[in-house]
Amino acid sequence: MAPSLGALLVGEVLPRVITIAVAIAAGVTFANLLVAFGVIDYIAALSKPLTAPANLPDEVGGAILTTAASTTAGYGMLAEYRDSGLLDDRATLVAVTINTFFGFVQHIFTFYAPVLIPILGLRVGLLYVGTRAAISLAITITGVVAGAFLLSARNVNPDAMADIEPEARPDGGDATPVREKLRAAARSGVEKTWDILPRLVVVYTLVVILTAYYDLEALTGGAADPLATLTGLPSAAVPVIVVYAFDTTSGAVTIAPLIEDGVFTARTAVATMLLGGIVSFTVSTFKRSIPFQFGIWGAEFGTKVVIVNTTLKIVWIAVALVLLLAV
Repeated sequence: MAPSLGALLVGEVLPRVITIAVAIAAGVTFANLLVAFGVIDYIAALSKPLTAPANLPDEVGGAILTTAASTTAGYGMLAEYRDSGLLDDRATLVAVTINTFFGFVQHIFTFYAPVLIPILGLRVGLLYVGTRAAISLAITITGVVAGAFLLSARNVNPDAMADIEPEARPDGGDATPVREKLRAAARSGVEKTWDILPRLVVVYTLVVILTAYYDLEALTGGAADPLATLTGLPSAAVPVIVVYAFDTTSGAVTIAPLIEDGVFTARTAVATMLLGGIVSFTVSTFKRSIPFQFGIWGAEFGTKVVIVNTTLKIVWIAVALVLLLAV
């Protein structure tokens, strides 16, 4: 029996919206503090190998590195830079793409190392995590290359940051009190979150209601069979792909004993889980990516971000699959 609308709103929509809203507020506040106190100059030195070749301003380095701690905070910073006029849409898409590897890094410590590797075993676990890391790094490098060829001075406006903190420009003087800087940064974070909040509530509510009353697994699970047949994986790959597509941990638990029994080698096990990842995009994009991106960017630009992210993930996962199965 499907839960009531009230239970969905209180149990699923509200916690998600609050979590994301808090992270966005923190990210935007952090972005403004970096500018106000001149910390961005030091961060720029660390991120220069990424931002300089991609023709992105130094401020973007802060968002890129912040993503390693919080994807939502990193995206919130980029949203602030886009809204301020520092980045145009093309430059923002490049920055979002470069963010990919750093978004992956945080999951190593929160999920892959403590959960997935113990389930899969050291050999298969490290091969899977290493493959996912290589895919994420390839997407980030793609972003850097894209920026080198597609971006120029026309895509960025460094003077736009003066509107965020006029006194905190590198002109040698800044008489703004520290307390006022903190207040201005916090105020900007709250205002930005307040602008985004209505979209988050609407989109997440619609998604949660649809996923509660419609069986998305029945709609997408059939894609697993032809994928397994096409790649020549064992027939046991089909149920694993279906389970993995909808819950990563359950998929790992499902395939672990089959690895021990010799049904899967390390390479075919990783390939099977990557296929599950491709199939899962249908569900994860609808349940997580679209609400998240639409909430931050709005429908028009959020659609562009979703398309770019999903396309690059599928392309590089396909490359990894070819390499795994060809060896």
